[in-house]
Amino acid sequence: MSQPLPLKGIRVIDYSHFLAGPYVGRCLAALGAEVIKVERPGTGDAGRQHAAFAGENQAYSGYFMQLNMGKRGVSVNTKDPRGREFLNRLVDSADVFVENYRPGSLDKLGLGYGTLSQRNPRLVYCSISAYGHTGPDAHRAGFGLIAEAKSGIMQMIGTPGDAPPLMRISLGDMYTGIHAVAAINAALLGRVTSGRGQHIDMALYDTLFSMHEYAVQCYTFSGGRDVPVQTGHDMPTSTLYGVFRAADGDLVIAAQVDEAWKRFAALVEAHGGPRGFGSDSRFHTLSGRNENRLEILAAVKQWVASRRVVDVLDLLDGIDIPSAKIQRIDEVIADPQIQARGMLQVQQHPVLGEITFPNLPFRFSDCDTTVQQVAPDLGQHNSEIGREIGFSEEEIAAMRNDGVLFSSRTNE
Repeated sequence: MSQPLPLKGIRVIDYSHFLAGPYVGRCLAALGAEVIKVERPGTGDAGRQHAAFAGENQAYSGYFMQLNMGKRGVSVNTKDPRGREFLNRLVDSADVFVENYRPGSLDKLGLGYGTLSQRNPRLVYCSISAYGHTGPDAHRAGFGLIAEAKSGIMQMIGTPGDAPPLMRISLGDMYTGIHAVAAINAALLGRVTSGRGQHIDMALYDTLFSMHEYAVQCYTFSGGRDVPVQTGHDMPTSTLYGVFRAADGDLVIAAQVDEAWKRFAALVEAHGGPRGFGSDSRFHTLSGRNENRLEILAAVKQWVASRRVVDVLDLLDGIDIPSAKIQRIDEVIADPQIQARGMLQVQQHPVLGEITFPNLPFRFSDCDTTVQQVAPDLGQHNSEIGREIGFSEEEIAAMRNDGVLFSSRTNE
């Protein structure tokens, strides 16, 4: 590894909480940026109260540690003029400012884009909110769950007739977060020629709506007649592509491409499936398979149900049909592919010892994005960063004594 990380020399102020904003900061830190996490005094980022917990008195949140590794941390009371000056000096030294508060909230504190860009015209200011900073819903609060419901995505998943299931991953936050990372990097690149930063306005609702790769076209191309609905365990427009239950577990099969289907159907027939299944010309085109979907599903479900997952997968691997067991998280963590790709991020925590998190999926040929630095304790780097931005030891001590700078440690 001979190259420096691509964002080395970029300073980021992470003035965000919970998930989407902190995830942006974690990604930028992994890419080499210096990320300074700014938290409110007392409780800090609300993510610190989110499960799972470890340590004496459950003092450490895995949720917080995963999203804030690689950052330094300060805790500042910005309602005090000295705290405001502390943050202003940080902004003056920064390249990027990330926040995920309701539109207008930071304007009231003098921390909106208009104010900060006057101090630092080169600042790339990224806002993340439920609905964005424009439109009739801009003022409304929201989380990923709200955007998932409104976007049309949730309505299409689950079993027909049942209420849609709750997604157990934060799709809206994470997808918006990684789009924000891309936008920030683009703005930094654009700044090279323009000399100016700009405001990036990211909305959870926008990014989830942008994920629709076919539903919008189905509706608009059909003149409003085709509205995608819940289909349960397969894709009616991509037969055969779905979830199937074996004798000892569940798996997915993707044999929707014509040539793959022909190999798959021949295999099913050769191993106890319906006679003529592999040679039935009705099934040799996607439109034909879709038209005869229920007949195909009945045959495949019966064929899979009589076998163990491993046996089905062995047969399908033998003819190059994409398939996989539906794995529990313990199986995923033990998966040799996950381990070989370095997707388990192991850190040494000064109190907890060895801790493990999902790694980020960045892979560069000539630099290493592995983050060794654990997430900061609340206000851990107050004094260190205060000195860097020009405060004297006496000023730092006075702010600490007056609660303007707050730390869960002593003398920070």
